[in-house]
Amino acid sequence: MASTGGEHTVTLLAGLPAEAAEAYSYTTDGSLDFDGNPALKNRTGGWRACRSVLGTEFCYCLAFFGISCNLVTYLTGVLGQSNVAAARNVSTWQATCFLMPLGGAVVADSYCGRYRTMVVSCFIGVAGMLMTAFSAYLPLLVKNGLTSSAMVTVQGFVLFVGLYMIAIGLGGLRPCLMSFGADQFDDGDPSERATKGSFFNWYIFNMNCASLISSTGIVWVQDHYGWALGLTVPAVVLAAGLSCLVAASRTYRFQRTRGSPLTRVCQVVVAAVRKFSVDTPADSSLLYDMLEDDHVGVPRIEHTTDLRFFDKAAILVASDKEVEAAAAPARTSPWRLCVVTQVEEFKILVRMLPLWASVVFFYAVSAQVTSTFVEQGMAMDATVGSVRVPPASMSTFDILTIILLVPLYDRAFVPAARRLTGREKGISELQRIGVGLAMPVLAMAAAALLETARLRAAPNSTSVLWQAPQYALMGVGEVLTTIGQLDFFYGQAPAAMKTVCTALGLLAIAAGGYLSSFLLTAVQWATATGGAPGWIPDDLNEGHLDRFFWMMAGLGCLNLMAFGSCARRYKSRKGC
Repeated sequence: MASTGGEHTVTLLAGLPAEAAEAYSYTTDGSLDFDGNPALKNRTGGWRACRSVLGTEFCYCLAFFGISCNLVTYLTGVLGQSNVAAARNVSTWQATCFLMPLGGAVVADSYCGRYRTMVVSCFIGVAGMLMTAFSAYLPLLVKNGLTSSAMVTVQGFVLFVGLYMIAIGLGGLRPCLMSFGADQFDDGDPSERATKGSFFNWYIFNMNCASLISSTGIVWVQDHYGWALGLTVPAVVLAAGLSCLVAASRTYRFQRTRGSPLTRVCQVVVAAVRKFSVDTPADSSLLYDMLEDDHVGVPRIEHTTDLRFFDKAAILVASDKEVEAAAAPARTSPWRLCVVTQVEEFKILVRMLPLWASVVFFYAVSAQVTSTFVEQGMAMDATVGSVRVPPASMSTFDILTIILLVPLYDRAFVPAARRLTGREKGISELQRIGVGLAMPVLAMAAAALLETARLRAAPNSTSVLWQAPQYALMGVGEVLTTIGQLDFFYGQAPAAMKTVCTALGLLAIAAGGYLSSFLLTAVQWATATGGAPGWIPDDLNEGHLDRFFWMMAGLGCLNLMAFGSCARRYKSRKGC
């Protein structure tokens, strides 16, 4: 298909002047326009399309963070949940929001395409946010006929239905928006390929600007004008993002669906297990590889000698040889026989898993920013001068740190480090992640020291501003670890698995949220026995939240050592 499109382009443009040929040239990556025709560079893609993508991303981040930043306050203050239950519910919901994109990616790649998936997901997200707002309107609409406890039960049911509808909606938006924006730049055009890097920078910058506005403006509306209005605003904002996405439909470039990479992974496992008793040949040239015609548009990956069990998926047994010799169109099912390149794709994924597991703990600590950090702030003096600072707004220090450090890292640190190390990116992705993993240890230690000082002082006399260092340290960690791991997984992945390996980043956030919920539950079970209030009671003045923070700092040290061990053994792959 790619060669046919190129010949078609050359034929059409052969008789035109250079300027006209440039103006009416087609993209070289096989992308299509809204009507299904080859995409023209001067009418589709580029920044004209990405402005709408970034606008939609800004709206969805503003809406999502507008709910998640202060959700623990709604659960404890309106629904009367305990601190542990509220923190657990927030962590579980946030983890689900980062787990659902795996399903959304499969739907987009295999069936619907990214654009349709995003539009449908946006509709579901708007409906979910309207449901969460409706839970706050219920006491205003139904003033008689329900007891207080019954009203709280109904509110909780409506709220959680809405929250998990939002999770489903984000499952389609999150994995598609960034990749759909990157699709608007032609990799075959050097100028557009260079511009793609700027798009990723603006994407991350945009996300944190939206988070900043949410954690200040929307949280302020929720605290001063009530939850009904405070939860309606995110729904209106996301609806505006949907309108922005649809309005620019004719300027987008679209990629054909090529099937899910997850299917390719499963095929390798199934094919290898089916040949469990077959011996792996010492000569790798005996393994099944692609024919020359099959290499068009599919980069070959050379065979490696580790993880040899999965080489069995590429072994030709007698039944496979009969099918292969029968006729060229009748190829052996990939569930029985995989090519070497497909097996190597799976091996790359397996090699990255230990490093991915080490990153998970970072996000278990990050989950404390919107749970135990907020609960700690609620037990402190939130008055600064004549202004009351909502405890959830303290995450502003986390966001501001990211907004300030991203351009400094890119414009100042990388060039300086490049001169010292000779590396294109200054330091390797694994070094960047490793330094980032040290930040949660320092943040937890700072939070523990602050909590110890708070418990020794008079109740509610310690200023909430003392939380700023722990939030700032988490911001430094996110600049290093979050961006570093996305860069690492995307760069190490083969071409056929870029989406899956990038999704590992979102999956790590989900796993970290679930790990946070598990740790909170385990701590409550272990410490709140025999009538003891436990480490994290409803009244933090009676507990020991500092011990929980010290425990997380200790686990963070162990995690950092495990990551260092895995990183030293990891063999970086070039040109994948």
